[in-house]
Amino acid sequence: MTNIPETGRTPRVQIRLVVIQILVLSLLGTLGGRLWYLQIREGAEYAKEASGNHVQQVVEPAVRGSILDARGIPLADNETRLVVSASRTDLLKQKDDGKAVLTKLAGVLGMDPQEVLQKVRLCDAETPQPCWNGSPYQPIPITDEATAKQALQIRERAEDFPGITAEPEAVRRYPAPGKSNTAQVLGYLSPVTDQEITKAQDTDSPYLRSDQVGRSGLERQYDKELRGKAGVTRYEVDNLGRVIGQAEADAAQPGSNLVTSIDSRVQRVAEYELNEAMKEARKQWDRNTQEKYKADSGAVVVMEAKTGRIVAMASNPSYDPNAWVGGISAKDYKKLTGKSSNYPLLNRAIQGQSAPGSTFKVISTAAAVEAGYEFNGRYPCTSSYSVGGQVFKNFESENFGPISLGRALEVSCDTVFYGLAHREWQKDGGIKPKKSANDYFFKAAHQFGLGKETGIDLPNEVTGRVPDRAWKQAYWEANKDAWCKSGKKDGSYVEVIAYENCLEGNQMRAGDEINYSIGQGDTLVTPIQMATIYAAISNGGTLYDPTVGKAVISADGKKVTEIEPTSHGKLPISRTTLRQMDEALAGVATRGTAAWRFAQVGWPQDKIPMHAKTGTAEVYGKQTTSWFTTYTEDYAVVMTISQGGTGSGASGPAVRNIYDALYGVADDGTIDKSKALLPTPQKSLPTVRTDGTIKSPKVAKDPAKEQRLSQQGVPEPDESQPAGTVQQTGTGTNRDTRRRRRKRGSRRMCT
Repeated sequence: MTNIPETGRTPRVQIRLVVIQILVLSLLGTLGGRLWYLQIREGAEYAKEASGNHVQQVVEPAVRGSILDARGIPLADNETRLVVSASRTDLLKQKDDGKAVLTKLAGVLGMDPQEVLQKVRLCDAETPQPCWNGSPYQPIPITDEATAKQALQIRERAEDFPGITAEPEAVRRYPAPGKSNTAQVLGYLSPVTDQEITKAQDTDSPYLRSDQVGRSGLERQYDKELRGKAGVTRYEVDNLGRVIGQAEADAAQPGSNLVTSIDSRVQRVAEYELNEAMKEARKQWDRNTQEKYKADSGAVVVMEAKTGRIVAMASNPSYDPNAWVGGISAKDYKKLTGKSSNYPLLNRAIQGQSAPGSTFKVISTAAAVEAGYEFNGRYPCTSSYSVGGQVFKNFESENFGPISLGRALEVSCDTVFYGLAHREWQKDGGIKPKKSANDYFFKAAHQFGLGKETGIDLPNEVTGRVPDRAWKQAYWEANKDAWCKSGKKDGSYVEVIAYENCLEGNQMRAGDEINYSIGQGDTLVTPIQMATIYAAISNGGTLYDPTVGKAVISADGKKVTEIEPTSHGKLPISRTTLRQMDEALAGVATRGTAAWRFAQVGWPQDKIPMHAKTGTAEVYGKQTTSWFTTYTEDYAVVMTISQGGTGSGASGPAVRNIYDALYGVADDGTIDKSKALLPTPQKSLPTVRTDGTIKSPKVAKDPAKEQRLSQQGVPEPDESQPAGTVQQTGTGTNRDTRRRRRKRGSRRMCT
């Protein structure tokens, strides 16, 4: 007998078979359910995604908005050019990575093959310009100056130029109307990078790989408004890449136009006068260094006193911003960034820092009044001031006897401020300050807005420096080791200074505060900071945030967003002190250190009250820096020239000429309003028509030179040109058109 059933299966085997059958049926059920879910429940969604895998995008770049001056004249706009571009993706598919194609292309374009090869290489930390800093998948422009013949050659012989295109495109240009360069204010563009695309992808203003992005100046500050939105057309293609239909299309939206407060005519005058002043300074002999002044850089700011709006801003040395259009060449890049270039990319109006010299004395005056000294009190203006065996001299050792603070401003008496600062230093505890030290002179500088940004709508503004006790301590801690290592008690002047700084560089010594009181020592300011301060004195005490942008207007002119003036504080002085200071600064122009630039040479003080302050800042190892700060009821004009000499001597004539141009003042002091460029600030905005065109006046060929001729009574040439016409930037080459009747005056007036 046997227990095995007739089927030959034991109960255990039968159980196993049943379990396996259940598992198989469960798997089949799961697969069936999943198939139903994918094909029926979510079928439409997956079909849509699958079709998306066969969609190609064609990007139509948006037309970038124009940057206009206050009257609607384009400072930056666009023009159509034939652009030859190369696709790295296609070139890298070739055996030699496209070298032969690019060499052949260079021959057609008349370019150096090496330069063409360099333009398509990718930028990194070790690769010098020229190189491509945009996306490697984006067509790389080789030139935007191709001729129709060259473009036709490339397109007709497409098989010889795989990966190369020649198409008409809208290209940025900087037309320099009336030779007004405005380079550092406008900035420039370059291709967007992959990092920027990633960073902006989740914002309300994402980048496309074809975008150009602002790198400096207004192009960067207002990039979002100017850029617009690129158009994207999506095409359905089959697996062979053939178009089988159009999925959808988003039309390109042109960027908005930025209206600035810059007046291109005044801008040209400011640039011209700054350049001419620097050229003239280089002819003058420096008695201290026994060589001619270097006058290596400078800046000028023309600001509306009641709003903080910038009418002109010039920085020298300058450059042509068109050099960046279409990719910068190695030669041009070296010119802009090499050691011998003196860095023209810097906007010295907001990035140039130097000691302010006597222009700082308005702050010291306010500090003295706050400390309890009477404005009209009597203070000794001696030829020198001695502290601990060290002698601090007045300018050219002059002695005016007991004078008021107002008169000290007029004649720029150093020793008055030496005495006041020294007295306050002693009250505050001297080397060992009290815990509750008043530090009036340092607090006043901070309250006037120094040591921080003004808030101007331009990128990379620097803060300057107020060398108060906190800064002294931090600076000493950062440099102590280096000073102790290099310092010598009986060494050279530099080594002795390092030795002293090693031991007590964190202490506020009497000499530090004395030098500080007249804008010397470690104090640093920028021209835009000083323009803001003197504009505030003019307008009654309001410190405005300087602005270049005035309004953003949509491409069709229908939407206008005005940029209203904003304030970051008030001057820390009473109305009485402000009025007294205003009278003293008028005295500088009528009987003080600037009189030989205004009152003595025909300035109509009764019709256009002028206020001024001169400054000559000493810098160790360099020639003196010239400062000239001025204001009227309408404008504040500030000029500085590094290694240029005295304030009124180097900068004075140029500032006077700028005012002559603004108000139409002739050499004999008469006013001709018909020849005035901007007797009152521009209030209205230019008109942008619905078709995108802009209503703007004609532009003179060179407003600066024509203004000089008109002031001397010479008939003006009829050399006007349409607004926006391209001009090569440049400046005059001689001084023939400058005022001839002005006399040099006494040397005392050179402060």
